[in-house]
Amino acid sequence: MIAVAIIIGVIIVVLLLAALFLFGLYNGLVQARLRVQEAWSGIDVQLKRRASLVPNLVETVKGYAAHARQTFENVTNARSRLQQASGPAEAAQANNMLTQTLRSLFAVAENYPNLKANENFLQLQGELSNIEEKIAYARQFYNTNVLSYNTKTQQVPSVFVANMFGFHPSEFFEAEEEARQDVHVDFSTPPAAGAQPPPAGAQPPPATGSQPPGSGS
Repeated sequence: MIAVAIIIGVIIVVLLLAALFLFGLYNGLVQARLRVQEAWSGIDVQLKRRASLVPNLVETVKGYAAHARQTFENVTNARSRLQQASGPAEAAQANNMLTQTLRSLFAVAENYPNLKANENFLQLQGELSNIEEKIAYARQFYNTNVLSYNTKTQQVPSVFVANMFGFHPSEFFEAEEEARQDVHVDFSTPPAAGAQPPPAGAQPPPATGSQPPGSGS
């Protein structure tokens, strides 16, 4: 009887230890997933801030270069795609596209000295640059947490718990090599030699210090 009781006690202890071990693995996965979600919220906030600046920026540039209709449409479409993106991978792709279109928009602005000196334009440009830096930092933080979480979902023994309770790997938020560059444009230097002048018939820039039409401010 004593031997049987000892065996039963050992089995119970082993089962309890195994249960505690499994609970530990499960809780570790939950915490890792929550860290990923928290890190993503940091990116999401900055992406929304960036998207909210685009309409005002487009209207400001449009007041000086109304002829660049295709550029404005590209920026607007990229913004819309970013707002409708579902998931980090799709949001990253849309954000990269917006970065490229913003570069085109700033390239248009280089042909208009008065626009480059416009207070509203400079403020928007500075805010975009600041947000881009925050996105880069948030992206690094998020991807670090995704790597940690994804590792837990694929390593033994936590992979068994992950499969049992539906812990799926998370998507990374990747930036294309060209999109990693800051969209900030330095207007302190004159345009490069050979730069194309504004097309014939383009709306002339307003006088320095005046408010551009359609700026929305």
